[in-house]
Amino acid sequence: MIEGNSPFQVVWLPDQVRETYLAKVRARADEEEGRRQKAEGRKMGVNGGAIYPGPIVFEGNAPADVRENAVLRGLLEAQAVKPAAVGRIWLGAPNSIKGPTEALFQRQSGNNLLLVGQRDEAMLAILSVGLVSLAAEYPLGTARFILCDGTAPGTSERDYIVWIVQAIPHSITQAKPGELGEIMKELGQGMKQRAEAADAEAAPPVFLFIHGLQKYSKLRFEEDFGFSSSDAEAEANPAMVLNNLVCEGTRLGFHVIATCDTYNNVNRYLSRKAFSEFEMRVLFQMSANDSASLIDNPKASLLGLHRALFYNAQEGYLETFRPYALPGSEWIESAARNLVRLLKVKADGSTITAPPTR
Repeated sequence: MIEGNSPFQVVWLPDQVRETYLAKVRARADEEEGRRQKAEGRKMGVNGGAIYPGPIVFEGNAPADVRENAVLRGLLEAQAVKPAAVGRIWLGAPNSIKGPTEALFQRQSGNNLLLVGQRDEAMLAILSVGLVSLAAEYPLGTARFILCDGTAPGTSERDYIVWIVQAIPHSITQAKPGELGEIMKELGQGMKQRAEAADAEAAPPVFLFIHGLQKYSKLRFEEDFGFSSSDAEAEANPAMVLNNLVCEGTRLGFHVIATCDTYNNVNRYLSRKAFSEFEMRVLFQMSANDSASLIDNPKASLLGLHRALFYNAQEGYLETFRPYALPGSEWIESAARNLVRLLKVKADGSTITAPPTR
């Protein structure tokens, strides 16, 4: 907006002097890039020169590029996996001079993530980068991943998710609609066992991804169910299990990452208590009323196409960021090779191919 423009003063240089120094800067940047490539991800170049990050460029008319996430690149190019004390998912590039926008999952109340909006591609990108991020943070067997994907079979979105899952060496449980009840029942029993165990803090974290919450009728919470159900019925009801996971599971290492298209469906599928336990929320462009209902602020109504809000109720801040574009085949294949190397998984010689475009 015009109101956002601010005049400022800069030093004036004659054209010839300016061009001379710009050429020196370009030559220095090329030299450092060559050192970075030869160093193969190490912090120091082969000649002992420091490797500096590239310039920060704000591009408001384009989605963020995951290849520019130096923190995630460092994890993938590391010599070995360093077990994470706290799992984290990177969401996109910030609109300020800071590190990438991220969501941290600690073992305390409210550490669940809810994404709301009708930006399917941006949500798919965040979930995909999130799966790769978590896979690079945990050695094999030290975390569990469950994916409930509501996209229709045979679509390009479903093919993309399958491609991402195949690129990750971790065992990822993909919950088909007919298996949802059994998987949720297993999660409920696992949470009950951890609650009774003396060493629950040592149990590996469990990350439940639900892509398209509004597409799972079995997960729709009914307010009157809790007043008339027995414990056995509650254990068999997927919606009640999800409600308990969100409300009580975070301290035991269970974290839910869910996407939903509208605030109305959030209201229909989550209890008031469960909604309050999603203390990390990502909002895309929506009406001022829906934005205010989700984060007590109408700011999401002012978002553009390549903008989103990250609201962290626990930390008490609201951040504008650019969500990632869908990672391309080159990045996914590179990430797959690095994960195989990091997690010491024997490759079977097969190649990861991109899904067919539709």
